[in-house]
Amino acid sequence: MKAHELDTRFDAGDEILDELDLSQAKRPLRQQKRVNVDFPTWMIDSLDREAARLGVTRQSIIKIWLAERLEQHGSHQH
Repeated sequence: MKAHELDTRFDAGDEILDELDLSQAKRPLRQQKRVNVDFPTWMIDSLDREAARLGVTRQSIIKIWLAERLEQHGSHQH
């Protein structure tokens, strides 16, 4: 199927998932890379309290805060 045919079907509200090979799908700029960071105990305790207050994990609160800070400084790439 050509791209314009797929676009036409999508725009018409037709189901197109059967036409896609999702096994090769990737989310741009969303690849993960593991890093290890050592934090002082007081900082971990504070992170855990804030994460519990918000109902998220420690990892989530760290990611959220880092993303916010990087956006403030224009250091992110999208």
